[in-house]
Amino acid sequence: MTIHQITFSPTGGTRRVSELLCAGIGTTDTATELCSWEDDIAYPDIAADDLAVISMPVFAGRVPMLAVERLKRVSAHGARCVIVAVYGNRAYDDALVEMQDIATAAGFRVMAAVTAIAEHSVCRQFAAGRPDASDAAQLGEFGAAILARAALSAPIPEFTLPGHRPYREYSPCAVPEADDRCQGCGACAAQCPTRAIAPDHPQTTDPALCISCMRCVQVCPVHARGIGQRLSMLAAHLEPLCRERQENSLYLP
Repeated sequence: MTIHQITFSPTGGTRRVSELLCAGIGTTDTATELCSWEDDIAYPDIAADDLAVISMPVFAGRVPMLAVERLKRVSAHGARCVIVAVYGNRAYDDALVEMQDIATAAGFRVMAAVTAIAEHSVCRQFAAGRPDASDAAQLGEFGAAILARAALSAPIPEFTLPGHRPYREYSPCAVPEADDRCQGCGACAAQCPTRAIAPDHPQTTDPALCISCMRCVQVCPVHARGIGQRLSMLAAHLEPLCRERQENSLYLP
């Protein structure tokens, strides 16, 4: 059985969660990052008896549409999969059931689901440092439980996951821009998965292309990119919602 790790991880937290979970499952044979330029993505060759671990971040209670579009390009061949929704300690809302529907429509058989916490991609003070050592241990245990279930030859029964259909309406976050600290190095443009930042004019962002994934903010070497005064407003809104530590969850049928 080949283990395929498929992630959409703009700021690294989702990939780290996936790596910790896969460490508990066993050796990862292939790793595919969907948050890249389309031309640079090498889609995996998945066989029917393989296992895919599909990890995506939660954006305002939903799955990023770009991640959905790119997952559809993966040929599943009826392989089993684990879906992983990674959120910034507020809530995952309808993202898990959305991932279940997306993976099923793509031809996967969902055999397990995980919700996990990583540092908030916009307001980094929430869930700062997560996944931490406690998360790593728990995700490793989740991986071992998934591996044990995958070893069974019994058919995968249908199971119900938390969330609602129809999904909640998606409310996009603000579009990042650069301030006067920008040196025009182009690091943000080189990493933007939608090419919303022009290499010859990286100070601005095309709002029609931007998905507010915050990758440009993460990779800026001089911390020139952000959402300005809207950051403090968002933090004030999230503070009571993110105050209590949320824990990871494993769902097996």
